[in-house]
Amino acid sequence: MHDYAFDIAHLLAGSLVLVSFMLIYQDRIFALLNVFALQALLLAMAVAWQAYIQGAHHLYASAAIALVFKAVIVPWALHRMVRRLGIHRDVETVVGVVPTMLAGMGLVALSILLMLQLTAAAENALAREDLAFALSVILLGMLMMVTRRNAVSQVVGFMSLENGLILAATGAQGMPFVVEISVAFSVLIAMIVIGVFLFRIRERFDSVDIEALDHFRGERR
Repeated sequence: MHDYAFDIAHLLAGSLVLVSFMLIYQDRIFALLNVFALQALLLAMAVAWQAYIQGAHHLYASAAIALVFKAVIVPWALHRMVRRLGIHRDVETVVGVVPTMLAGMGLVALSILLMLQLTAAAENALAREDLAFALSVILLGMLMMVTRRNAVSQVVGFMSLENGLILAATGAQGMPFVVEISVAFSVLIAMIVIGVFLFRIRERFDSVDIEALDHFRGERR
């Protein structure tokens, strides 16, 4: 394998880690969704490159799924959902951005050291380093889910975590196509459930709105 194949694979996998930090840094929901679309685009490129250097043609379908579904459909659906529900546009955090970024850097360092030690006996250096990057993306996605309060940002954190899992599976000489299809359908079902759940929350909020209660009691002028 040529050196440029390693370099491009590492560039794409490292870019996914960088964009994961960008997700943590965002304080507006629409900007968060746009950055997630960028991460999904990079994932599609990384999977397509792995398909090329491994000669695994089924991974091109995985790249297409990531591009169409995660980079286009999911961000568009979440944009529409946020506008329709009138959700608060700021990303609410449990802790500040700076401590979260510092914790993220610690997790990335830990994942790289841990994965390189655990896979020291592996012959495929490309898979070793891509697995380290993938574990970093997974841990950063988990960190985002823990440190964010509103449901939309937690959904983005979950899908970012899944992007790391897909990167790990493709870096480890691919994964069966049936698994990729099941993952895509599981995310689709999760989006439907989350959408219904958020609409139910919106109905509840409308029923306990202070202005509506004042109008019900005859206090509105």
